[in-house]
Formats: sequence, structure tokens, C-alpha cells
Amino acid sequence: MHSRRLLQPLWHSLTNGAYPRPAPTSTIPRFAQRSRPFSQTYVRRNNWPRRPHETRNYNHDPQYRLSQAKPLITSERLRHVARSPSTHTIIALSVLGAVIFYFSNIQTVPVSGRRRFNCFSDETVGAASEAQVKRLIWEVERSGGRFLSDWDPRMAMVKRVMKRLIPVSGMESSNWEIRVIDDPHTANAFVLPGGKVFVFSGLIPIARTEDGLATVLGHEIAHNLAGHVAERMSGQIGINILLYSLIFLTGGIAILGTQFLGSAVLDLLFSRPMGRMQESEADYIGLMMMAEACYDPREALGFWKRMERAQQGEPPEWMSTHPSNFNRLQKIGEWMPKALEKMRESDCQGTAAFADLFRRAMARGVLIE
Repeated sequence: MHSRRLLQPLWHSLTNGAYPRPAPTSTIPRFAQRSRPFSQTYVRRNNWPRRPHETRNYNHDPQYRLSQAKPLITSERLRHVARSPSTHTIIALSVLGAVIFYFSNIQTVPVSGRRRFNCFSDETVGAASEAQVKRLIWEVERSGGRFLSDWDPRMAMVKRVMKRLIPVSGMESSNWEIRVIDDPHTANAFVLPGGKVFVFSGLIPIARTEDGLATVLGHEIAHNLAGHVAERMSGQIGINILLYSLIFLTGGIAILGTQFLGSAVLDLLFSRPMGRMQESEADYIGLMMMAEACYDPREALGFWKRMERAQQGEPPEWMSTHPSNFNRLQKIGEWMPKALEKMRESDCQGTAAFADLFRRAMARGVLIE
């Protein structure tokens, strides 16, 4: 009994002094209830959300990367680019280069005195024409159409006319190919660069005679002699530069509106007037070539009158790429005395006197008297 009283203070000192009692379980935080070996910290057990980079790799998530992407074009960036000295230098050099390039490719059309921009060679235009010929043939065959054979009288008529027009065209070295499309409902013909002739059979009843057919074929050959296709291709360069400049100045905001509205305005202001001038030049050149091939140029008046009746109405001249029938007939009437004189002077041997004169005048930049 005495020994127990002696040991009791020692027991109380061991339990109350050196080792304090732990607090009630209810007051200990949840994450501190369990300790880790060899560490003074506790294991965290919770359902708190982790940081994004700890849960998944967002660098490979397109949706996340798109949501974090910064806009490519901002007003601040545009102002910075516009104020940059390097931008001013680039613009000045580009404008200077464009001006030099433009004036170094200016030509004078000998029959009208019109100044035009043309930067494409005959070889470049011919290569582009080859692809267009293949596409035309494919479209005709795909639509169920056919080309007339050589024994067909209509095909023979076209070949006879071309046999007399090719020597006076100044393009005898071209690889001429003649095709007549069997389509009685279409009255049209065209000659692509490189001597690729396409005639719709519906044109032959309107032409009636070889002189009438020589009118339209001479007109189409004249487009190639005058380089009108290359001129149209060159004109598209300037139109595209203007359109893309407008898109850049608007910051890409009005791309569709600029593309469609701007294209329509430029077409009305530049392309259509240029088309009317080209048609008038081709009328004159074709008239002189058919006269030099000993075809009666007076038949041109009758042909265009019949074409006017077949068209059954036409749009206003300012909306068309062709001159009005009234103006066309009036101009042909004014050129008729010179065409008749050309026919009388011709030896009907197929000499390309007018075509050669036209090419020399084009190279020198002078008019044909």
C-alpha cells in the first residue's frame, strides 16, 4: 500500500506532464488524423479540384487552345503596323515598282490609238489557251454534244473560209484546229489563241454565205491579232490588286462585301468599257482582213443586221461588253470605203499585208493611217 502511494506521483507525472493527453478526435482536422512515416506532415485527404495542368494535358486539347488563342488582327496591331517606318518603306517601294512595271508594258493599239496595259507574252497566253481548249472539248462531250465530221457540208464551208483567212491573218505558223459544234440553237463562234477555232452550227444559217461567215470569223481572228486575250488577263492583275487593297484597308472585316460589290463596280467601270473598245477594234481589223482575202466587206452589214434580229433585244450599251448594234453598224458604214479600197487593191493571193502592217505599228507604237 505504501509502495503504491510512492509510485502514484511518478505515474501522474509521466501521464500528465511529459506526455499531454491528446485532444478529442472531433476537434482534430480531417487531414491531420493520419501522419506519414519519417515526415512531420499529414496526409491530405480531400476532394478539392486540382489545377488544370495537374489533371490533363491541355497543350493537346484543340478546344482549350482555341479558347486561349489571341486574335490575329487587332486595332492595336494595325495601328502599330501603319505607324512603322518599315511599312512606309515597303509601300513606297511597292508603288514605285508597280508604276515602273505598268509604264514599261504600255502599248498603243494601231487602229484606234488606245493606250493599254499588256504584260503577257503570246507564249503565256497560248499555254493558258491549251487548257481552255481541253476543258471546252470535255464540256461538249459531257453534255452529250458532238463535233461535225469533215464530210459535213457545214464543216467544209467553215474550212473553206478559214483557208482564205489564215494567210491574211499573219498567224500562219500557228497550229490551226477547226471544230464545228452541232448546236443549231446557238449562234456563236470564237477563236482561241494558238489558232483554235470553234463554230456553233446555229451561226451558219445566219451567215448564209461564205462572205457572211468570213465577217464573224475575221472578227474573231482579229481578237488574237490585236492581243485582246492577253490584255484582259493583264487587266485582271490591276483589278485584283485594287480588291485586295480594299480588303486590307478594311482589316478583313468586309471581305465578302468588298469581293462581290467591289468586283461588280470595277467590272462596270473598267472591264465592260474595255470590252466594247476591243469589239470595235476587232470589227475594223476583221473587216480589213476579209477584204484583203477578197471577201465582200459589204456583207458585214447584212450579217450584223441578221444577228440583231436573231438576238431579239439587247441590254443597254453601258451594261454590255459589246457595242450596241446601231453603233456597230454605223462604224462599219464609216469604214466601208476603206475596206472596199482594200479589196480592190488585194491580189487575192492571201498576202498578209494588213496583218504585217498592224504588227509593225504595234511594235513601234504608232497609228495606221
